[in-house]
Amino acid sequence: MPFPLDTEPATVLRGAGLRVTGPRVAALAELREAGHVDVDSLARRLRARLGRVSTQAVYDVLRVLTDAGLVRRIEPAGAPARYELDGGDNHHHLVCRGCGTLVDVPCATGIRPCLETETTDHGFVVDEAEVIYWGLCPNCQASALTPNSAPTQQD
Repeated sequence: MPFPLDTEPATVLRGAGLRVTGPRVAALAELREAGHVDVDSLARRLRARLGRVSTQAVYDVLRVLTDAGLVRRIEPAGAPARYELDGGDNHHHLVCRGCGTLVDVPCATGIRPCLETETTDHGFVVDEAEVIYWGLCPNCQASALTPNSAPTQQD
């Protein structure tokens, strides 16, 4: 069940058949505001909002929300998993190899065609495709072009 971005988190939780709790409501609100966040960043945001929240509680909340289809887990290779609201749209992600910035990009071929594979004789029913594009963001490109300004030691 995708998360309707214009609906209150408590209403969405009830609609998904989930119990409404402070950490769940706060997590959905923070994900709406923050976009792609890792567990540590979300935990800091929840602590600022709610006070004391354990990291394990954040993992538990994210597991429940992901299992319910309200939150999407993104796992770029070599980086911590990040979480975002699942708005039900067909988008992919662009990740900077330099700084790890992650941004949404629309599907290059339209609405859900990536769910139709070339080979259908394996018996799978495909319900999701995950595409991650890798590159360098503008800031990292500029840094790569700037000569190292660190002084060198001369004997």
